[in-house]
Amino acid sequence: MDEIGGSILDRVPATALTLTLTRSAIRMQHSRLWRIEKENPVEDLVIALNGRGEYLVGDERFALEPGEAMLLRRGEAFTGWNEGAGLYTGLAQHFTLGIYGDADLIAQMDLRRKVRLSRWDELAPLVRSYRESAPPNSVTLMQHHLFMVFLIAFVDDAFLGWRQGGSVPIDGAAAIDLAVMKAAAQISTAPLDPEVAALAVEQAPYNDDYFHRAFRDRLGRTPRQYQEYCRMERAMSLLERGMSPSQVAGEIGYSDPYYFSRAFKRQMGISPRGHQQRVKRAQDGQVMGMDEADQARALGQG
Repeated sequence: MDEIGGSILDRVPATALTLTLTRSAIRMQHSRLWRIEKENPVEDLVIALNGRGEYLVGDERFALEPGEAMLLRRGEAFTGWNEGAGLYTGLAQHFTLGIYGDADLIAQMDLRRKVRLSRWDELAPLVRSYRESAPPNSVTLMQHHLFMVFLIAFVDDAFLGWRQGGSVPIDGAAAIDLAVMKAAAQISTAPLDPEVAALAVEQAPYNDDYFHRAFRDRLGRTPRQYQEYCRMERAMSLLERGMSPSQVAGEIGYSDPYYFSRAFKRQMGISPRGHQQRVKRAQDGQVMGMDEADQARALGQG
């Protein structure tokens, strides 16, 4: 069975993020004569398409090959060159990613410098299209959409953890909003870990009681209730793949299928069999999803 995973950014509200492409895309096409020594005032995501680029960032030297991506953080001095006989081609995009106003989201994360993109087979044609269609002196709405896809793919593969407090101090409501988002992301990516909710609360830089209240105020559930909701969302995906309710119960950690069915109905408002029947009706042309009022009620359940 294919693993059902979650992005670390899956639970970040779209309205909380501000992506800015600070200059037009750089269509890298570098011969053996190319050499660059630079420091950028913003983040720079570099994706290699052909050839091989050599880089030195601080004391760290590495190569970037097709299907690999690296992040150069703002203020980092780096050197790049091509030692090969052929062209080194790829895409570089300068950007900033804010969350809850001016908070720098990238600065809150520990990320691997370089990764091989695990979804490269599907991303490669998009990267090539982005590179070839990018205007030389401007940015477009479509670029914003596509670049967010590339950035999320990189973060998914490069993410090591949240930095405690981040590298930039954040105060007031934005700080607690960010702390709740980090905890929700941690829970939603590992909902089958029995300790994940407690660990997320423990790692938050706030009193436990205060953080529980803040979490529930923002998400409508306590951390443990939110974890259970995420488990049931995982169960929904498995049911939609054709697994039986008893198989799904075992897959998400329930030894008693009957208890799983009760828990699923309590969280989702429908039994596991009922959900599968709803999926079947949708396949036959009927609407499966909820409208806005139903969705709001479901998300607001305790």
